[in-house]
Amino acid sequence: MAKITADTLIAECIQINPNAAEILLSTGMHCIGCAMAHGETIAEAVAVHGEDLDKLLAKLNEGIE
Repeated sequence: MAKITADTLIAECIQINPNAAEILLSTGMHCIGCAMAHGETIAEAVAVHGEDLDKLLAKLNEGIE
């Protein structure tokens, strides 16, 4: 299965990990409904929202085989 990286688009992230929407929402990143989600990477969203990229990537990749 694919791994979520800093360069993964938010829309792809949600396809890779069905729990990604809940994880992003829990950190205050409401990217799911944003029009930018289809063209914005995880790293770009983190830069805007000030989250810790490594911690977020670890959460997003939990449970992915």
